[in-house]
Amino acid sequence: MKVAVYARVSTNDKGQDPEMQLRELREYCQRRGWDVAGEFVDSGVSGARDSRPELNRLLNQAHKRQFDAVVVWRFDRFARSVSHLLRALETFRSLGIEFVSYNEAIDTSTPVGKMTFTVLGAVAELERSLIVERVRAGLRNAKAKGTRIGRPRLAIEASEAVRLRSKGLSGRAIARELGISEGSVRRLLAAA
Repeated sequence: MKVAVYARVSTNDKGQDPEMQLRELREYCQRRGWDVAGEFVDSGVSGARDSRPELNRLLNQAHKRQFDAVVVWRFDRFARSVSHLLRALETFRSLGIEFVSYNEAIDTSTPVGKMTFTVLGAVAELERSLIVERVRAGLRNAKAKGTRIGRPRLAIEASEAVRLRSKGLSGRAIARELGISEGSVRRLLAAA
């Protein structure tokens, strides 16, 4: 089986070295008889960022099916959150690529690994549902208190946009002058 190895350290200046992760992952792959098709290392890159150069390259090569599995040292070295992890795992699943987390002993090619993935997916779905419910409850509460929901209304009269248009200003120039979007200028002119 051809595998891609992914490692990440957040900082370069505090003694963090991705080589420790890579050494253990190489040994693990060798014990399992797997061929390392590529190593992807983001060094000095925060895990909070969705877009990381080597992670992007790994995902690009995954779409080209250049390997059969992705091996990481730990979940938190790969994904910034459970939802980010699950999106990546769903992508890998749709491409027929397995995912292995060395420290957590999760391997989606095994029955226990598939079950763990299913449980993580259910937890993420619950988390999304709870967030949606909290947002809706907050909106209902705000409306009940009389708070207007949505963008504030324009405090600009259509006559002001018409006056600037009569001076020969373009929609973009009027928008800049009034501090509003070009779409708002079009709506004001249409209403005049």
